[in-house]
Amino acid sequence: MLLALALAVMTIAVVGTVVVPLMRSARVAPDRAAFDRAVYRDQLKELERDEARGLIDATQARTARLEIERRLLAADAAPEAAVPRGAGSPILAVTLALLMPAAAAIFYLALGRPGVPDQPWASRGPERALAAANGHVDLEKTAASLAAKLKAEPENEQSWLLLARTEAALGHWQKSADAYQQAMQLSKGSPEIAASYGEMLVMAADGMVPPRAREIFTAALAHDPANLAARYYLALGQAQAGDAAAAIAAWQKLAGDLPAESPLRQELGTRIADTAKAAGLPAPELAAPARGPSSADMAKAAEMTPEERQRMIRGMVETLAAKLQANPQDLEGWMKLGRAYAVLGERDKAADAYAHAAALKPDDPEILLNEASALVAGQKPETPVPERAVALLKRVEAMRPDQPAALWYLGLSAAQQHNFAAAKDYWQRLLVQLPAGNEHDAVNAALAALEKK
Repeated sequence: MLLALALAVMTIAVVGTVVVPLMRSARVAPDRAAFDRAVYRDQLKELERDEARGLIDATQARTARLEIERRLLAADAAPEAAVPRGAGSPILAVTLALLMPAAAAIFYLALGRPGVPDQPWASRGPERALAAANGHVDLEKTAASLAAKLKAEPENEQSWLLLARTEAALGHWQKSADAYQQAMQLSKGSPEIAASYGEMLVMAADGMVPPRAREIFTAALAHDPANLAARYYLALGQAQAGDAAAAIAAWQKLAGDLPAESPLRQELGTRIADTAKAAGLPAPELAAPARGPSSADMAKAAEMTPEERQRMIRGMVETLAAKLQANPQDLEGWMKLGRAYAVLGERDKAADAYAHAAALKPDDPEILLNEASALVAGQKPETPVPERAVALLKRVEAMRPDQPAALWYLGLSAAQQHNFAAAKDYWQRLLVQLPAGNEHDAVNAALAALEKK
C-alpha cells in the first residue's frame, strides 16, 4: 500500500513538472541587459565588502568601482528586446498527462518486481564494508605512490606535505607526523607546517600534548604569534598539566581574536566549560568575537566629507599604533598598520610598520616585499632606489629568485649605478616570466635602452 501511494505521488509530481509549463501562456524572458545589470550591482556590493575588510586599498577600490559603473551604464543604455519563452499547448499537456502514467504503469508491470522485500542499507554489511574499503584503498594507493616518488625526490616539499595530509586522512598519525617533519625541515621552519606537525604528534599521543609537540608549537608561535593551532594546543597542554586557569585564559584570548562565524569558537566554548568544571572553577562566558566596522559605521563614513573621512581614518590608525605599542607581538596588527599608513601616503611609517612585522616573521618574503614596496611607492624611474629597499629586495630574491617586483627594482637599482650587466641579467630573468602585454613591452624597452649605453 505504501509503495503504491509513493509511486502515485511521484507520478503526479513528474507529470505536474512536465504538464504545468505547457498549460501556461507565452511569457517574456528577461533580456541579457537585465541580467548584466544584476551582475554589476552584485559586483559593486562585493567591492564595498572587500574594501571594508581591507582586502583592497581605496585607490584600487575607486578604479574598480569606476569600471563596474561604466559597464552598468552601458547595460542601462542597451535596448531591451522582448524574448518570448514559448506559448502553452493545452492539448499536448492533456495528452502527456494521460499517456505518461499509463506508460509508466505498463513498464513497471512488465519489468518490475513489487513482491521483492526491502533491503535496508544498514542491513547490507558486505556492501557497506566494500564501499568504505574502496575509498580507503584509493588513499592507500595515493600514499604508496607518494612514498615511492619521494624516494627519488626527497627534496620535494610539496610531495611531503601531500603525503602528510594523505596519511592523516587514513588515520596514520605517526606516519603523517614523520612526513610533516620532513616538509618542515625543507621549508626551514614554516610555522604553518610546524603547527600541523605538532598536531599530528598530539593525535599520535591519543590527544595528549607531548613535550616535543610543545617545543614545536612554541617555535611556531615565535615566528607567527597569531598561529591558531599552536595557540590552541599549547593551551590544551596547560590544561593537561593541571594549569586550568592559564589554559582558560589562553583559550579566551584566542576566542576574542576569532570572528563570530568561526567554527572554532564553539569548540573553545566546550573546552573552556569542561576544563573549568574539571578544575572546580566557575565557567566564564566565552570572550566576545573580533569585531570589524559595522554597517552603521560604514554608512556614517559614506556620509562624511573627504576631510572628515581622512580625520576618522587617521584616528583609527593612531589608535591601532597605540595598541601595538602595548602589544608589539601582534603580527597581523603591524601588517594592518603598514597597509593603513600606505593608504595615507606615509611611506616611511608604512615601511617601519612592515619592518616590525618582518621581525616577528623573518622568513616571510611577502612582508619584506611590502616593506620595500612602501619605500619605493610613487617614485619616478630616475629616482634612486633607496639602499634600504635594495637590501630588502635582495633578501626577497634569496628566498624567491623569480619574484617579479624584486627583479624589476634590483635591475633598476643596478642600472642607476651603471652596473648594466647586472641590470640586464635581472630584467632578462623578469622578461621570461611576463606574458605579452604592457609590462612585457616595458621591460623590453628597458633592455633596449641598456644596449645603447
